[in-house]
Amino acid sequence: MIPDDGALRALIEKVSRARGVCCEAYKEKCLRRRLAVRMRARAVHTFDEYSRVLDQDTREYDHLLDALTINVTKCYRNPETWDVLARTYLPPLWRARRGALRAWSAGCASGEEPYTLAVVLAEAARAQGQSPQIAGCRIDATDVDRVSLERTRTAEFPATSFSEMPAVLVGRYFTPDVPRQPIAELRGLVHVARHDLTRDPPPFSAYDLIVCRNVVIYFDRPTQERLFATFAGALAPGGLLVLGKVETLFGPARDELILEDPRERVYRKP
Repeated sequence: MIPDDGALRALIEKVSRARGVCCEAYKEKCLRRRLAVRMRARAVHTFDEYSRVLDQDTREYDHLLDALTINVTKCYRNPETWDVLARTYLPPLWRARRGALRAWSAGCASGEEPYTLAVVLAEAARAQGQSPQIAGCRIDATDVDRVSLERTRTAEFPATSFSEMPAVLVGRYFTPDVPRQPIAELRGLVHVARHDLTRDPPPFSAYDLIVCRNVVIYFDRPTQERLFATFAGALAPGGLLVLGKVETLFGPARDELILEDPRERVYRKP
């Protein structure tokens, strides 16, 4: 692939206009890598050639956006993060909110993360002898990618999705047959909707918990700062933000949030 900054910019603007996705916010290295995947698949070698492919086959837009937003995830991925959240941070938050917790899984990928969040909330309710639905829990699971949203709504997970989740939780909250599905109690907590982090305002204005792990790293620095500020603004006082282990909060949001757990990237809004 011949580097051509002008052709790359034109292609990015074209995709952004056609599909309403802010491709300009992605890091250039990430864009080039994901574009290269689709260009190889269509046997073209320049950005101009790939632009003509998009003109000739509009379905290629979907394939490209799927490639741009691809995520690798599992249920209970990084167990230590979920364990510390369930053990240390959720119990006092549950008591303070009397169980009426509103959470946001921002960038829900194929659904493993919002349903893991549902499990953790259901366990918090169980410890109090309550039902999470009766208590008033709700999880907004959002993504910009159509395939991710379809998979989250379907919520059918292969056995490999559960390699990091404790067996007792798998047995308690998912059907026994593969592909496993969450039980009705969990499904009732998760509300799936399309949302573009780079363009749209938060779905709600006072979240108790926002989980956005390994999503922000794909964006450029100015976009990352805006997203962190958005998350900080969307948290209720006492609310928690959980980032990926390789992500670090920076920009104006650092003055609004307190780092509670450096290892697990848990932040709290005073």
